[in-house]
Amino acid sequence: MTGSKSSTNASATVPDDTGPDLPMPPAGVPALHDVYKEYVNFVWSSARHLGAAADAVDDVVQDVFIVIHAKLATLQNPESLRSWIYGIVRRTVSDYRRSRRTREAAGARLGAEIKSTSPIQTSPLEMVERNADLDLLEELLAGLDEAKREVFVMVEVLEMSVPEVVQALEIPLNTAYSRLRLARQSFEEMLAKREAQTGENRRQCRR
Repeated sequence: MTGSKSSTNASATVPDDTGPDLPMPPAGVPALHDVYKEYVNFVWSSARHLGAAADAVDDVVQDVFIVIHAKLATLQNPESLRSWIYGIVRRTVSDYRRSRRTREAAGARLGAEIKSTSPIQTSPLEMVERNADLDLLEELLAGLDEAKREVFVMVEVLEMSVPEVVQALEIPLNTAYSRLRLARQSFEEMLAKREAQTGENRRQCRR
């Protein structure tokens, strides 16, 4: 699962938080540099699962932290920092996807999307294994409707709590739990079906 641990190898660059005109964050809110170290992987993973293309995810992450840089001093509730950040990622990815569709409609030539890995540095073997796991995860997630998929990813992949989901998506608590329960049930059913198919394929190969 992808948490919010820090990464020193991320290609996005944290904005400078030492400028004289930058307002000080409220009491209990960490400085921008600390927010970046703690949440860069969380932002990266959120952006990918929300639909940012692999060839643009670093730019999206950069844009997210520019917004955080500008608005961190307005955060009133430090306990809601992660759900607040997720909301920024969600809006930034939505803006990016809308902008990309506009460029594509206008006939802009976009670079071919390449497979990307997390900003955390891995060995080639770990990279292959991780990409295989991501391919399976994305295939199964594609079988969930959008509302259930987002709640499932937030809880099971990004390791957010249900109250954080409620804050970020502005939905009732019961709705969040219902979507999560149904998404888990559907995901487990699809995974069991996939594993059964894989087992059958292996048996046929041995014959």
